[in-house]
Amino acid sequence: MKALIFAAGLGERMRPLTNHTPKPLLVAGGKSLIEWHLEKLAAIGVRDVVINTSWLAEQFPATLGNGERWHLRLHYSYEGPTPLETGGGMLHALPLLGDQPFLLVNGDVWTDYDFGELPREPAGLAHLVMVDRPPQAAHGDFALDPDGLVRSDGEQRLTYAGLGVYRPQLLDDWRALSSDAGVDETPPRFRLAPILRAHMDEGRIHGEHHRGRWTDVGTPQRLAQLDAALASSVD
Repeated sequence: MKALIFAAGLGERMRPLTNHTPKPLLVAGGKSLIEWHLEKLAAIGVRDVVINTSWLAEQFPATLGNGERWHLRLHYSYEGPTPLETGGGMLHALPLLGDQPFLLVNGDVWTDYDFGELPREPAGLAHLVMVDRPPQAAHGDFALDPDGLVRSDGEQRLTYAGLGVYRPQLLDDWRALSSDAGVDETPPRFRLAPILRAHMDEGRIHGEHHRGRWTDVGTPQRLAQLDAALASSVD
């Protein structure tokens, strides 16, 4: 199995920390956010990891190299100076990922979830890890049925953890399912969520509820809190 790490965001809410450092390269608990992911991916036997880049893209290969230190092969999917959003970023990376299911993780989250628990073959087009809504996400993203189907709406709305397994076929009809303004740009720029919601209506998106630790490192305050928590867990 290959993996894709989303790392192309501008990190605007993290300024001034991201003025000179991409968000996934910010440090918490003694290592960068993306390094936590790389270690976990290597531990479950992943060998090829695609990292999509845009903002300060040159810092990723300069810092991470070719992945040799983790026994990984890193491939960089440069999107240009403007990120292609989640859907466009995934589409742009598909030539490097191939035609088999791949693990996807956002470069700006931290979690104690065991990547080895993810299915290598999702039951449908994608398997999403969901978490309880954090304070900054009062409405949540999707609902999870008792049978493991992810729905657009429901009584118990959870937050997508930025972690899952996807089949490339999820994007087969992306143009028909997206109304984003950037779909006609070259390369196209569009969000993944509307594509997922369209397939949820067909019962093709599955998921699970992770009740362990998870942090969306979206602000300097949350980065500081995560760093302090990781430091205290080592002491």
